[in-house]
Amino acid sequence: MKTLALVLFPGVQSLDVSGPMDVFAEANAFLPPARQYRLITIGTTASPIRASNGQQLGADLTLDQAGTDYDIVLVAGGPQLAHEQDNPQLSAWLREVAHAVPRYGSICTGAYLLGRAGLLDGKRATTHWSDAAQLAAEFPLARVEHDRIHVRDGRLVTSAGVTAGIDLALALVAEDHGQAVALAAAKRLLVLAQRQGGQSQFSPYLSEASTPDALSTIIQQHVMDNLAQTLSVEQLAEVAGMSMRSFARQFVKEMGVTPAEFVQRARVDAARNLLEGGELALKTIAYRCGFGSAARMRLVFAQRFGITPNQYRDSFRVGMADYHA
Repeated sequence: MKTLALVLFPGVQSLDVSGPMDVFAEANAFLPPARQYRLITIGTTASPIRASNGQQLGADLTLDQAGTDYDIVLVAGGPQLAHEQDNPQLSAWLREVAHAVPRYGSICTGAYLLGRAGLLDGKRATTHWSDAAQLAAEFPLARVEHDRIHVRDGRLVTSAGVTAGIDLALALVAEDHGQAVALAAAKRLLVLAQRQGGQSQFSPYLSEASTPDALSTIIQQHVMDNLAQTLSVEQLAEVAGMSMRSFARQFVKEMGVTPAEFVQRARVDAARNLLEGGELALKTIAYRCGFGSAARMRLVFAQRFGITPNQYRDSFRVGMADYHA
């Protein structure tokens, strides 16, 4: 039996708790008693813990009672964690845990708690897409990956935003008991057993707009209408009616990414949609999305996600078939 502990605190995101816990609980239904997960919650306070949505949660143990005898320890996230101060007791306990347990990590913005404990230094990690830049700035020794659903670096595991904690839990179940058990748990929860690629598929860059005449709105629309074109920074600056330098500076201010990075993400997201939705040849998708060639598209997918476009398409087919089974 493996013991898994999940750390709670006032303001915790309840789905960061219930999502992963449900995965491990469902996995238990397909495992003999000796191989099941024993699930424990650890609270930073002895009082009932109120989640960010107002739900009241109870923890099995407090930090004073917790010890470090676990197989997996995960820290949940919360919408205010990025703005809160260090909790010295929690940080000290997390450092002890990191030395003692086989696997430890975070869900969503729980990465901030690991960072404040010094556990992200020199490590690859991820968090919610909207907090990734701030996480990287606050912990410059961490290697923050902005476009991953979950990241494994040795014994450290971290996930992206909220429901990505479910993906991380499924990956841990697959690691412990094989893909078949993870798939069975996923089917019970009506989720895909494995989402390939990164979290930009949920990003606001291609959906949020401020006002119709805002720079970001104008450029987003132009990019989406002309994905097959070159879309250089110089061309985009002309569309905006600005000098290249002023355009690039204003675009980063409004969007949080460079124009080139925005265009690349738009191309990748469009390619994903085409890969998921049909049987178009890779060279056709590459042309429509502005990569120029299938080889270039394969290179971008490999660099960003560690998979090829064909692997993405095949995994999505398998996942959807199992989802509907």
